[in-house]
Amino acid sequence: MIKNKNVLIIGATGGIGNGFVRQLIKQPDVKYIFATYRYFQSSLENLSSNKIIPLKVDVTVESQIEEAIREIRSRVQELHLVINCVGILHEKELQPEKSLKHLSSDNLLRYFQVNTIPTGIWAKHLLPLFKHSQISVFAVISAKVGSIEDNYLGGWYGYRLSKASLNMLLKNISIEYSRVSKNTIVVALHPGTTDTQLSAPFQKNVPTEKLFSLNLCTQQLLSVINNLTIKDTGKFFSWDGTILPF
Repeated sequence: MIKNKNVLIIGATGGIGNGFVRQLIKQPDVKYIFATYRYFQSSLENLSSNKIIPLKVDVTVESQIEEAIREIRSRVQELHLVINCVGILHEKELQPEKSLKHLSSDNLLRYFQVNTIPTGIWAKHLLPLFKHSQISVFAVISAKVGSIEDNYLGGWYGYRLSKASLNMLLKNISIEYSRVSKNTIVVALHPGTTDTQLSAPFQKNVPTEKLFSLNLCTQQLLSVINNLTIKDTGKFFSWDGTILPF
């Protein structure tokens, strides 16, 4: 077991991201939690933990990602766990498309701008912090609706496309990391339907037992992460540890 683990939670003030922070501050083996936020860090300040180092980052701006990495590297030389929790399903006028007639170039670009591209940019700049002898994990919150094989309903074009592309991006990253950062495990994670602002408009038909609290969701995903081995790199895991098809 790694002692004094350094963790980065990207999107730490959102639902799942904040849930991870709350779980991780309770773990005695965690030394630092670098926690990114876009606008407000109040949910981090309320936790009152000296483990938390807030970093203001708009993940759609590469220079801000670079600045965050510089700040991290000024404090530590290694990261052991990174979880990217940033994603959008709806935003102001942006809503999941029910059919082709609802497609918009601007909306499609927005989905990719937030859900897909930042993971590649983070992976690019995080690499030096993963190049160490201990096992590390780079995990990203994806979604089962991004599985091409599992798509039987259609719709939600932009969200599905951006998550499917995210999965391919992670597969590519896992292959390159296996050559240049051999101890880093790269995985996509499906959290299930979790009670957050992202899922709130779409919870009506979700059975009670399948709507997870933030506490349960993050406990389940951390259990998956803690049981990963290097052979799992490049895979897509559901919240219960089963492997999902791409």
